[in-house]
Amino acid sequence: MFQEKFDFYSPINLKSYNLDQTMRYQLDILERLDPFTRKHSENVANLCCRICEYLHCKQSFTIHCTIGGYLHDIGKIFIPVEILNKPGRLTDEEYEVMKTHTTLGYDMCMKDPKLRPYSLAALDHHEALDGTGYPHGLRKKDIPYVAQIVRVADEYDALVTKRQYKTHVNISETLRELIKDAQPDPRFVALDQLATKEKDGKINGTVLKKLFKVVIDDTLYEISCVMDYVEYLKQQIKRLELIKNYQKKADNSNKQKTKDYYHEGMRLLFQEGEAFENYAQILDEYKQALVVREDIIDKLYAEIKIIKKLRV
Repeated sequence: MFQEKFDFYSPINLKSYNLDQTMRYQLDILERLDPFTRKHSENVANLCCRICEYLHCKQSFTIHCTIGGYLHDIGKIFIPVEILNKPGRLTDEEYEVMKTHTTLGYDMCMKDPKLRPYSLAALDHHEALDGTGYPHGLRKKDIPYVAQIVRVADEYDALVTKRQYKTHVNISETLRELIKDAQPDPRFVALDQLATKEKDGKINGTVLKKLFKVVIDDTLYEISCVMDYVEYLKQQIKRLELIKNYQKKADNSNKQKTKDYYHEGMRLLFQEGEAFENYAQILDEYKQALVVREDIIDKLYAEIKIIKKLRV
């Protein structure tokens, strides 16, 4: 059966820059990370690539930023597992250890000529424009542009994927009003948090605006995938309704020859797994699936409206 498929972190954009060969060595380095951090790093790289596209960056910088996104958390291979994978909130002492992944990652990159160009992405992706970040409390233009992009992508994916050491996060009154009593979508929470940080002068507002575009693109892509499945369902329903109509005509006929004619037409329309005994049930299941998918499309369009209202 046809199934709708969507991947919010599709590698299509990365392949368009022929990064496979360029990043083979860097990807081998990622294998040393735990699975969660490795997947997070891949997500951040993809987001960086797509943000750079919207920023109209040069291809060379886009590649540089994408690889920087892959390697930004490489220092976590030196963080004790019991801290890295702790399910609850870190203690102050544990958080100080966690923060060292920036300098550890920088040191690792600087010792390897192939990684050295991306060392500042590892070092500075937790710096804040207002000087409240770490490890050095850099401000504004002192923070490399690549690190400013990686920070936005990093924080967004960390919130969306509910990184282990993240606990409850607050949402603004604006978002609370938009979602009413509904459970907030992780994307809404992430974008709301980032919008608040932008207003507080911590992250780059231009970069954040491009992230909003990327998230809307993802939602539109999901809608298109569901729409493709809706079209498939409609085709199947139309075919099964024709079978049902043939059955009705056969039932209403007094001539065996006519009955056989319509029954043969039904057989020709049956697909694998369908028969006289179950086609009506399959038709009902398709109709139910269509209602569900059309409801999903309506909800996704509503989500886009919420995202647009949260924009900076």
